[in-house]
Amino acid sequence: MDGMLMVFEQESYAFGRFLPGSLLPGPLAYSSRTDSFITVSSCRQVESYKYQVLAFATDADKRQETEQQKLGSGKRLVVDWTLNIGEQALDICIVSFNQSASSVFVLGERNFFCLKDNGQIRFMKKLDCSPSCFLPYCSVSEGTINTLIGNHNHMLHIYQDVTLKWATQLPHIPVAVRVGCLHDLKGVIVTLSDDGHLQCSYLGTDPSFFQAPKVESRELHYEELDIELKELQKIIKDVNKSQGIWPMTEREDDLKVSAMVSPKFDSVSQAADIEVGTDLVPSVTVKVTLQNRLALQKVKLSVYVQPPLVLTCDQFTFEFMAPEMSRTVAFSVYLKGSYTPSELEGNAVVSYSRPSDINPDGIPRVIQCKFRLPLKLICLPGQPSKTASHKLTIDTNKSPVSLLSLFPGFANQSEDDQVNVMGFRFLGGSRVTLLASKTSQRYRIQSEQFEDLWLITNELIIRLQEYFEKQGIKDFACSFSGSMPLQEYFELIDHHFELRINGEKLEELLSERAVQFRAIQRRLLTRFKDKTPAPLQHLDTLLDGTYKQVIALADAVEENQDSLFQSFTRLKSATHLVILLIGLWQKLSTDQIAILEAAFLPLQQDTQELGWEETVDAAISHLLKTCLSKSSKEQALNLSSQLNIPKDTSRLKKHITLLCDRLAKGGRLCLSTDAAAPQTMVMPVGGCTTIPESDLEERSIEQDSTELFTNHKHLIVETPLPEVSPLQGVSE
Repeated sequence: MDGMLMVFEQESYAFGRFLPGSLLPGPLAYSSRTDSFITVSSCRQVESYKYQVLAFATDADKRQETEQQKLGSGKRLVVDWTLNIGEQALDICIVSFNQSASSVFVLGERNFFCLKDNGQIRFMKKLDCSPSCFLPYCSVSEGTINTLIGNHNHMLHIYQDVTLKWATQLPHIPVAVRVGCLHDLKGVIVTLSDDGHLQCSYLGTDPSFFQAPKVESRELHYEELDIELKELQKIIKDVNKSQGIWPMTEREDDLKVSAMVSPKFDSVSQAADIEVGTDLVPSVTVKVTLQNRLALQKVKLSVYVQPPLVLTCDQFTFEFMAPEMSRTVAFSVYLKGSYTPSELEGNAVVSYSRPSDINPDGIPRVIQCKFRLPLKLICLPGQPSKTASHKLTIDTNKSPVSLLSLFPGFANQSEDDQVNVMGFRFLGGSRVTLLASKTSQRYRIQSEQFEDLWLITNELIIRLQEYFEKQGIKDFACSFSGSMPLQEYFELIDHHFELRINGEKLEELLSERAVQFRAIQRRLLTRFKDKTPAPLQHLDTLLDGTYKQVIALADAVEENQDSLFQSFTRLKSATHLVILLIGLWQKLSTDQIAILEAAFLPLQQDTQELGWEETVDAAISHLLKTCLSKSSKEQALNLSSQLNIPKDTSRLKKHITLLCDRLAKGGRLCLSTDAAAPQTMVMPVGGCTTIPESDLEERSIEQDSTELFTNHKHLIVETPLPEVSPLQGVSE
C-alpha cells in the first residue's frame, strides 16, 4: 500500500524499492522479453522499470538519506519509459504469440490499450460499457490478437484487435476470465463471478444442416373447419359440465383437514402483551388435524384469524413421506387489542405438492378449513342498558326463544326461565343489549356504537338457526323491515377516509422535515470542515428543533396508522352488518350475498396506495353498470381503469345509496353471462325508502308506468321504473 516493490529469491527477501510518486498501487506485470516490471501509477500513466535498475537503485531501508545525498549517489530509481493513458487501469497483461511480437495490454476504465515493448501505442479501443476483466488469449492470423473483455452489463465481448467479432450474455458479472480445455473440449470459457460462482461456458454451437421439407399447400374449406370447430366446442362444453377440469374427489381425498375448537378456556391463559386493560383475557385452544391418503411433499399449514385476535403460532410444516399418516397441531387464540374483531371465524390453509409420474416435484395444491371461535373469547356478561344510540330489530317467523337457551353462560337463570333481556360487554369496554319480545316474533339489538351490533346480531341469527334445526324445523327465516342504517354507516366511512387523508399529510410533512434535517446537517458539516472557524449562526439550535419535529411527526404517523387500522376493522364490522341487513331485507340467496361481500370487502388490509374507498367504489360502479343497470346505455359507459384515492366520499356514498335503491326496486345481483328468465319483482313492504336518482324521477315518481329493462348478459327484470337518463345519479 506504500508503493514499495519487494523482491524475493525463493523464500528469502532480496531487496525492496519504493516506486516514485506512488499513492495507491496499481496492476503490475513482468515482461520476460525486456526483463521489466510494468505498472500503472497513481499519475494515470503506464511505467516500465528495468529489473537491473531496480536491483542497483537505493534500497528501501536507506531512505533516511537526504534528497541531496540521493541525487549525488547515482542510484536513483529511473523509469525506463512512461505513457500517459489518462485513466486508472484495471489489469495489465503481457502476451507473446508465435505470429506476433510481444505486446503489453492495458485494460482501463473506459479504454483498452495495446502497447509495444518500448511503450508506443499499437492500437486502442474505446469501450461502450464499463469493463470488469479481460484476457488476450490467442492469435488466429498473423499480426492480430483476440481478446475477451467482460463488462458490468453481464456481457462478454470478443475483439480481434479493435474489431468486435462476437458478443454473448452471461448470467453474472465476470471478475476473472480464462480459456482452457476440459475433457477434450477446446475453447471452454471459465468465468468467476463477484460472489464466487465459477462457470464453464462453451461459445457457439455446431451448425445444423437440416432443412425442413416444403409443405404442400392445400385449399382451406372454411365450412368444414366451422363444423369441426363447433363439434370440438360441444365436446369441451359437455366434458366441463359432466366433470370439472380436475376431479374434485381425487383432490379432496389427497389430504383431509379438520379443526376443533376447545369448548373450555385454557387453564392458564396464553395471552401475552395484551392491550385490553384490566380484564383478564382468556385464551382458547384450537386443534387442527391433517390426514393424508398419499405421500405428499412441502406440506405447510397457515392459520389466520381477524385482528386484534392473535395466535401463539400461525405457521406449521409437515412431512408426509408415507400414505395414511395423521398429524395434529394445537395453538391458542386470544384477544390482544382493545377493540373487537370484525369476525370470529378463523381459516386454516394447507398448501402441499402432490407428486405425479409427469411431475416428480409435485403439483401444487391448496385446501382450507374454517373454524368458528366462541363469543365468550371476546365478550363477557354485562348489565343490560335501557337506552342506546343505535338499535336494530330482526323479525322472525317463529315464536321467540328464551335467550338463556340461546346464550348459556351469559345470564343467570331466572325463575320463569324466560330471560328476554341480556347484556354483553366486550373486553374492549363497549356494551350491547339484546331484547326478545314476549308478544311478537322480534328481537332487538342496541348499542352505543353502530359497529358493535354486528357480532351479536350475527351470533343471534346463527344460534337461532341452530336451535330450530335441532327442533327439526326447516322453514325458519329471519327478515329485516326497518330503514337501512346508511347514515351511521357513512359516518364510519368518513372517519376512515379522514384518517387516510391525515396519514398522507403527516407523511408529506415528515418528508419535508427530513429534507430540511439533511440540509442543515450538510451546512454544519461544511462549517466544521472549514479550516477557519466561523460562527454557527444558530444552525445547531435549528438542527435540534428539526430533529424534535421529525421524531414528533414519526410518532404521529405511527399513531395515525394504529388509528387507521382500528378504524378499518370497525368499518369491516359495519360493512358485514350492512350486508347482513340487505340480505335479510331483500331475502338474497347465498350467491347474491357472496357478490355483495366481494364488492364491499375486497381488501384484507388497508394501505395508502390502495384503499377501501376507491376499491369498493369501482366494484359497486361495476354492479350498477352490469347486473343492476336500468338500460343498455348504462352498460356502454366505460369505468376508469385507475384506482386513485378520491377527493371525498360523496361519490362512494351516492353509489351505495343507489345500489340499495336499485335492489329496493327489484334488481337482483347476478354474475352469470346467460340471461335469466323474465320475472316480475314485487316491491317489499317497508325497507329502504326509495331514493330519487334525478329531479326528473322525483317529479314522475307517481306515474304508474311499467317498463322492461333487458340486460342480455346478466338478467331481465320487470319492475315499475320511470324513464330517466342512464346513470344520471351516478355521474360525478
